[in-house]
Amino acid sequence: MAEGANGRVHDLNTMLSSSDRDFLIRNNGQQVKVESLKGKKVGLYFSASWCGPCRRFTPKLVEVYNELLPKDDFEIVFVSADEDDESFAAYFSKMPWLAIPFSDSETRDRLDELFSVRGIPHLVIIGENGKVSTDDGVEVVQGCGAEGYPFSPEWIKEIKEQEEVARRNQTLKTILVSRSRDYVVASDGKKVSVAELEGKTVGLYFFLSTFGGRNAFTSKLLELYEKLKAKGENFEIVMIPLDDDEESYKLWFKNMPWLSLPVKDKGCEKLVRYFELFTLPTVVIIGPDGKTLHSNVAEAIEEHGVQAYPFTPEKFAELEEIEKAKREAQTLESILVSGDHNFVIGKDGVKVPVSDLVGKTILLYFSAHWCPPCRAFLPKLIEAYHGIKAKNGAFEVVFISSDRDQNSFDEFFSKMPWLALPFGDGRKESLSRVFKVLGIPMLVAIGPTGKTVTTEARDLITYHGANAYPFTEERLKEIEEEYDEMAKGWPEKGGQVWSFYCGECDYDLHPKCALEEDMMEITDEAETEVSNKDQKEGWICDGDVCYKA
Repeated sequence: MAEGANGRVHDLNTMLSSSDRDFLIRNNGQQVKVESLKGKKVGLYFSASWCGPCRRFTPKLVEVYNELLPKDDFEIVFVSADEDDESFAAYFSKMPWLAIPFSDSETRDRLDELFSVRGIPHLVIIGENGKVSTDDGVEVVQGCGAEGYPFSPEWIKEIKEQEEVARRNQTLKTILVSRSRDYVVASDGKKVSVAELEGKTVGLYFFLSTFGGRNAFTSKLLELYEKLKAKGENFEIVMIPLDDDEESYKLWFKNMPWLSLPVKDKGCEKLVRYFELFTLPTVVIIGPDGKTLHSNVAEAIEEHGVQAYPFTPEKFAELEEIEKAKREAQTLESILVSGDHNFVIGKDGVKVPVSDLVGKTILLYFSAHWCPPCRAFLPKLIEAYHGIKAKNGAFEVVFISSDRDQNSFDEFFSKMPWLALPFGDGRKESLSRVFKVLGIPMLVAIGPTGKTVTTEARDLITYHGANAYPFTEERLKEIEEEYDEMAKGWPEKGGQVWSFYCGECDYDLHPKCALEEDMMEITDEAETEVSNKDQKEGWICDGDVCYKA
């Protein structure tokens, strides 16, 4: 935020009114005088219906707003970045607070400039004294919820200090017990005291019924749980439900043998923040002493099952040795063949034996039609594929789909000149685990011996195209030498290093970086060609924020 806006005392009447308007509006058309906000804390919520991150954040802000409503000293004013009145009205209809009328674009633009809004969602909290309490309101609300009230820097600092103290003195009770609840629940509704779990190894299973991989992982976890219980191990699982839909949660939980926090319990939100949850599935292990043993053993459970218990550092050291032995013994057939599934497919579903690919360099292409970056990367990969095949026949690509239905798979695969795993093939899950596929597109290079060459072949293709083949460290060193050789012909500035110099902007750039910048521009151009409903022209949506381009 600009220093002036952050340090000055803001007069709400002047800031939120215009020459012909002294009111704000509710979504039912009711007019509310700006002067009624005097003495209140006010949040200016910069948002828009076209912005995906905004649509995801707004329900959370509504929840916090409603929780604080009884205090009667906090209000929010929506400052829209929508493109038309219809979009504004539809989005505003879901908000229980006030708004600048959409017709007053002059005030909305003035507020944008005053608070240096470069990305949305953006939430500025102004205290009763007219000074900005925080311009990181989105982060505060996401991290602290209503507990962040009154949103002052001093209070946020105190909350963080309290969390640090809680981490140092962590016990199972500090994690699972709240002021209003000292129990967890069983699937039959029975309440189980948290005190009964003390001294056990406890897995906190963060669960979302709409998560795509829930079926497969829950089955694995259930198998581990039942085996450990049969052996008499002092182990328990407590599910941390992330669902808003209570019925979906109940449908899933009713057949589970373990325990759970109540659905929509405030403790669930607290634990998401406390353990800094960033991926699903996640199973946090709490040791018998109440301390965190491991932040996420989901991958170990998928790969090793009951062998991963009791999830100690010593056990993980053993598992790493097992993994190392697997990597050293890896062949193409060991990763691509499973029972009768010993083939991939070409066009028209023609089966190609995996044995026909042995001895070749293979790229495993994890991708999906619904994924914009995947569609943007595909033309670059096709170009590199043809370039490599023209010079070396011992090369192939295998598409491993994350598409949601057969038609989407067929449509996307029809644009590819290479092979694929059949849609819905179970080998996709095992390959995703082996290569730790957390995002797509991902490109894994397997060498002629069947060993993994690199899991970052996407970057190599992006920057170097067909020239990256065969994707080895030796080839990368050769490319580095080629860059250095090219640099010898570039102009020198200052007699110290080779660089590209722009006299107009007085800027130096090493030739290697210049070449990489060129490749980045090509990639960016390709990605901007992909339509994305979560952003509009002039904005770039990335993760949790949409930025002005």
